[in-house]
Amino acid sequence: MDNLGLIFLSEIVGTFLLVLLGTGVVANVALTKTKGFNGGFLLVNFGWGIAVFAGVTAAYYSGAHLNPAVTIGLAVNDPSKYSIGTILVYLAGQLIGAFLGAVGCWLAYKQHFDEEPDPANKLGVFSTGPAIRSYGWNLITEVIGTFVLVFVVIAFGHQPGTATTGSPAGLAALGALPVALLVVGIGASLGGPTGYAINPARDLGPRIAHFVLPIKGKGSSDWSYSWVPVVGPLLGGVIAGLLAHPLLPLLASK
Repeated sequence: MDNLGLIFLSEIVGTFLLVLLGTGVVANVALTKTKGFNGGFLLVNFGWGIAVFAGVTAAYYSGAHLNPAVTIGLAVNDPSKYSIGTILVYLAGQLIGAFLGAVGCWLAYKQHFDEEPDPANKLGVFSTGPAIRSYGWNLITEVIGTFVLVFVVIAFGHQPGTATTGSPAGLAALGALPVALLVVGIGASLGGPTGYAINPARDLGPRIAHFVLPIKGKGSSDWSYSWVPVVGPLLGGVIAGLLAHPLLPLLASK
């Protein structure tokens, strides 16, 4: 298998673990008769953080983007490292992995999905939705949350004394734990308005899974909102990639 093929596989595996564990913690909190029922939003935040830790650790070969907003942000920040073909390979792996992770979650919680009477709770396992539906403000929330994610990820990769060479994704110096803690922090601080998708693949892949899976009484997949957790994170990633050079001295002095 060539380099792009390995990157593709790495992103599938990492994003699969990310979404399996991330949607899994939401299912544990939201669905009827689970052990974690009504565990609260902070449990969801920590669960997603551990999901990120697992996904990043497993996807070491590709640099563990696991997120189109990260891939696009890094490509904007340093275009010399990413061809259009490479970017598309990352995005494809992320979307496929996210879809498969959501299917895995459904299989793990199949009986609880069958017992859950509220279609909104079922959809909420798979994809995000706003606490107050206002597409413009929801978009702004996702832009801001993803800006924080991608900007700090870029900063992590350029800490003094760390190396950033040797990885196909340019993130060899980036450990899994700091990113996991960052995601917990973003969820706890900025996750209230929209559920903090901050990742187009994380939202779109599971939303497609919700649409196609034979989930009992599942209701709508809320496609009218689906563009927000795709466009918002992509915009946030681009802004972070563009602003990293003037705002991060280590990058400006390269």
